[in-house]
Amino acid sequence: MEISFSQLRAKEVINTQDGRKLGKVCDVVLCYPENKWLGIVAPNGRAFGLKKNGLFIELRQIVKIGDDVILVNVDAPKKHGDRPDFCPPPDRRSFEEYE
Repeated sequence: MEISFSQLRAKEVINTQDGRKLGKVCDVVLCYPENKWLGIVAPNGRAFGLKKNGLFIELRQIVKIGDDVILVNVDAPKKHGDRPDFCPPPDRRSFEEYE
């Protein structure tokens, strides 16, 4: 299944635990050197722009991506600013390699 970010951000995120609407997707989190999609960020039911941090939803918490909504299974809120534990630090290279 291929989906663009513009299509993804038009979908409403709904928590299957309590049926709450978490808002529409406002960001996607990627881990660059490993080329992994880590998850999405939803505003957690608050009006976008009133709060800086959204709710980070890991890829494993996404139950289904449908035509209109994204169903997620979220227990405890996790802030967007938190770095996921499973993204290893990037390898640091010397600039001398490129000369």
